[in-house]
Amino acid sequence: MSSDGVDNNRRRFLSAATVVVGAVGVSAVAVPFLKTWSPSARARSAGAPVEFNISKMEPGQQVIVKWRGKPVWIVRRDTNILATLSSVESELSDPSSDASIQPEYAKNEVRSIKPEYLVVEGVCTHLGCSPTYQPEVVAGFQGFFCPCHGSKFDFAGRVYSGVPAPTNLPVPPYYYVSNDVIRIGEDGAA
Repeated sequence: MSSDGVDNNRRRFLSAATVVVGAVGVSAVAVPFLKTWSPSARARSAGAPVEFNISKMEPGQQVIVKWRGKPVWIVRRDTNILATLSSVESELSDPSSDASIQPEYAKNEVRSIKPEYLVVEGVCTHLGCSPTYQPEVVAGFQGFFCPCHGSKFDFAGRVYSGVPAPTNLPVPPYYYVSNDVIRIGEDGAA
């Protein structure tokens, strides 16, 4: 066949059309495949920081916030609760929180940035149960009590001696976005 009968314009059009259709096909396969590499919205939100407005909390009140699938307790401590902290130190296993998990800014007697507000993970360090908040004296004790195996914690989340829980309740990273808002899951320097 001679080259005189070949339509070069048609050949270029068909070649370009084939390239475009091929590129669309590759994109149609590649985009869903690459999206499977990204974490799902649920996975992204599981580790995302959470914010909570503390302005409406009453003295003595506990609020539970979910972070990373765990309960995080925010307790507004009044002067009576704060007074109990130093009076129970001799009964605690780790009063200085040397063997416990908390950011450096929470390594103090009150284990918090502001003494009035406690922020701790509400999971017993023994077997992962969730202790109950006992703001009133019950059977000679007040603080956090784990009914599963009898572990007790004071109002700073410090563990009492002679109970199954080995360490104090963990303090998650957090900071104050403003006077009324706490952001849990990040340090303020981040």
